[in-house]
Amino acid sequence: MVTNLSAKTKNMGFKHLFKAKAYWSKGEKSENIKTYSRNHTVIIEGKPVLNMSAAKAFKGDAALYNPEDMLLSSLVSCHMMSYLYVCAQTGIEVLSYADDAIATLVVESDGSGRFTGVTLNPKVIIANTERIDEALELHKKANKLCFIANSCNFPIEHNPICETE
Repeated sequence: MVTNLSAKTKNMGFKHLFKAKAYWSKGEKSENIKTYSRNHTVIIEGKPVLNMSAAKAFKGDAALYNPEDMLLSSLVSCHMMSYLYVCAQTGIEVLSYADDAIATLVVESDGSGRFTGVTLNPKVIIANTERIDEALELHKKANKLCFIANSCNFPIEHNPICETE
């Protein structure tokens, strides 16, 4: 099994395919909708197994990652990598990057739900004080490049802070 397949596509640049497998099995307590196990594994070839569950609010194991955690983590990570890329392109030396992101999930009375927004709060330390304004502005460019942000159907706000040591 190949997890990342790349191919050049007409008028699109490159197309990459990613694969994941999910496994769940009936536990001892699966007859009742309130007590069946939400724990499962996700396997991506060549990487550590992800032991996952539903979020605690949905009767999952709070000690395990859940799909909502992973969506937010993907967005935070992708924005950070896109930001580091655009900083490198412009010669801004980033010394450290941290984010304390928040996502809002709304669950409707019928049980359906969706993310209604994410707020990224990146705190970036750069080497050159004279480039702080430029470094702050680059978050907009990073958002335009972020594959995950481009795939989301909810607003993503940015409240960046940039400082020097």
